[in-house]
Amino acid sequence: MARKLRSFYRAFQAWTAENPLKLFPLKDRLSGYQNSHLRSDIRAALNVALLAIPQGMAYAAIAELPILFGIICSASAAIIAPLFAGSRHTMLGPTNATSLMVLSFFAASSFTLAEKLGLMPLLVLMVGIICLIGAILKAADLLQYISQSVLVGYITGAAFLIIINQGKHLLGVTDEIGKASNFFGMARELVEANSSYLWQPATLALGTLLLYFLLQKWLPALPNFAITLVILSGVSAIATNHLPGWSEAVPTFGSFTLSDLKPRFPSPSEDGFASDISTLMGVAFAIAFLASLENTVMSKSLASRSGHRAEVNQDMMSVGMANIACAFTAAMPASGSLTRSALNYESGAKSPLSSLFCGIICLIVAFIFAFVEPNPVSFIPKTVLSALVVAVAASLIKWKNIRICLWSTPDDAGVLIVTFLAALIAPLYVAIFLGVSLSIFLFLRKVSRPHLVEYEISDEGELRELGEKRKRPNPGISIVHVEGALFFGASELFQTQVQRLVVDPNLKVIILRLKNAHHLDATSVMALRDLIRFVRSTGRHLIVSGATRDVYKVLKSSGVLETLQRGCRREEGETNLFFYSPSNPNISTRDALIRAQELLGTKKAEIKIFYDPAHEKG
Repeated sequence: MARKLRSFYRAFQAWTAENPLKLFPLKDRLSGYQNSHLRSDIRAALNVALLAIPQGMAYAAIAELPILFGIICSASAAIIAPLFAGSRHTMLGPTNATSLMVLSFFAASSFTLAEKLGLMPLLVLMVGIICLIGAILKAADLLQYISQSVLVGYITGAAFLIIINQGKHLLGVTDEIGKASNFFGMARELVEANSSYLWQPATLALGTLLLYFLLQKWLPALPNFAITLVILSGVSAIATNHLPGWSEAVPTFGSFTLSDLKPRFPSPSEDGFASDISTLMGVAFAIAFLASLENTVMSKSLASRSGHRAEVNQDMMSVGMANIACAFTAAMPASGSLTRSALNYESGAKSPLSSLFCGIICLIVAFIFAFVEPNPVSFIPKTVLSALVVAVAASLIKWKNIRICLWSTPDDAGVLIVTFLAALIAPLYVAIFLGVSLSIFLFLRKVSRPHLVEYEISDEGELRELGEKRKRPNPGISIVHVEGALFFGASELFQTQVQRLVVDPNLKVIILRLKNAHHLDATSVMALRDLIRFVRSTGRHLIVSGATRDVYKVLKSSGVLETLQRGCRREEGETNLFFYSPSNPNISTRDALIRAQELLGTKKAEIKIFYDPAHEKG
């Protein structure tokens, strides 16, 4: 027992040493830092802050949280993340996708605003802890295997949801609708409220969209999101003073004070922490998954442009730490923002200090807003911010990517359509899990379909495909080539395909060739054990050839090696397992054939070879 514990501990040490996380990698990023870099970082921070502040407000509005949450989340995440991030240009804060997932979950669960605000700190804390654990377990390495069809379907569905959800603000009917939690319900409510549409918010929203798109077309380098927000808010303030009924038709956001900037702490509901954790676990995993995925995609994209290496697990750790900080300040999930991170890079940022400076600027602005009377936030019309949210959401719909996914393969099209429809019908955390599950299912179906072709040795010594099976006068030896990953999905290879071969009464020995077999797990090992027992129950023999050291370790530690070697006379050098030799890949099969002939007591055994031509590796 002690030996096994020591062996497990050494294996764990080796595993953690492969890609160790650094507690504060910022100091490594600042080696060789110069005064010119400081100027570049401050300039980039100012550019990003001009986008982060209004975007933070917009994403808080999407989640139907106080817009202060968006500003403070932009500040907290931007300050904390660079202390732990591997990327030099990462900018964390609220995003479209995570904000909408918060909205979708609470809308489907029918929580009141007070209950929602009470649960948010715990939800964000859970997201941070899940990301932190995922970074320790190197889960970010697995995110690259998520199908692009899932992401395109999810993002497209989320964009449609964002647009339809903002319709109530664009048309001024917020008091008449708000019970529906999916796309079709929101659309029905919006149509049924047509008698209550107001021209004032609709006109202001139209003007917002026109100005924003014109600025984006002719002056794309400017902070057009902030410029549009300021100009149209000013127009609305002027209209409020000169047009009767304008202020009632065009509501603005509520102001906040210094008392609203105090730290927030998770507090249990009436049902207690245990019940709250159970309620939030599904959406917490979904937000953590989505935030880590967004951050991984973003960091890899910037790494390819900057020439730096992407450290995805280190970046996942930064997402976790940023969310833990947000749980006590902003109570809103933080994720990697591709737009703000790209702007940070394009603005000439030289180090993660640009993110730190950006967060400080956002924090200063929040305190200035809290001090100033009247609060500038109180001048921002909800319809203007909603129009800008719609503009950003529309940019998420990538028709070229949709076309590629629809026409590449039927599986990609199916995953895209299912994920998209699920995003419109079900809560978004359900949609993302459904899309990922379907993608994994289709992948496993492909890789767990062994196809064996039977070959025989002709009189001329050449391999040829055997036609219709027929009885043979001499005892038979079957060589089964196992190619690929022997994970749980391929365990049927042993129990079905090979067992069908044993039906031949002239077949006496099966040589299981594992030269190109990888990643044995408990399911495939148990299937191998059952196959050994089945073969022996029919009076036949099973030999393993071409076994690698990894295969040997799994068989030995699981105890299946003892089952395989049962009946061998060790003192005479008998064995049923032959190791793969890189210098001569076929020598183990030759030795296995000699052992098979010893078991048969003849040297006239007829040899049949089975292999999967789709996975042949030589």
